[in-house]
Amino acid sequence: MSPPDQRVDWKAIERSPEFRELIAARRRFVLPATIFFLAWYLGFILLAGYAPDFMARSVYEGLTVGYCLALTQFVMVFTLGYLYLRRADTVYDPLAAKVIEQAVGDPYADRPAAGAATATAPAPTAPPAAPANRGAAR
Repeated sequence: MSPPDQRVDWKAIERSPEFRELIAARRRFVLPATIFFLAWYLGFILLAGYAPDFMARSVYEGLTVGYCLALTQFVMVFTLGYLYLRRADTVYDPLAAKVIEQAVGDPYADRPAAGAATATAPAPTAPPAAPANRGAAR
């Protein structure tokens, strides 16, 4: 990795096409996902406020439509979170790596490849063997 005292030209990074592509890709996912979730949540609130009879209908032994729709909020959060993480792994992280590589060079250049042997301290040796007659009476 680059030394921590190395100066980075943040303005140049911001103007780079790779950085702009990263921001645009994230915005293409985050903005529609946020609008969808807020509309879903607002719809639930409106139903709770203006259709209490509908929300109070029993689906199964005390479980109402309102409870079911409330639980879908949790499902929606986990689903959108999972989709974002999957997209981050496949799209955003490679784009971010391009931006970093352009800005500071290859950040992994000084690291050994996976599975490669590294030069480390020598393996510990066994302690010297104790005399065989240790503790024997003299």
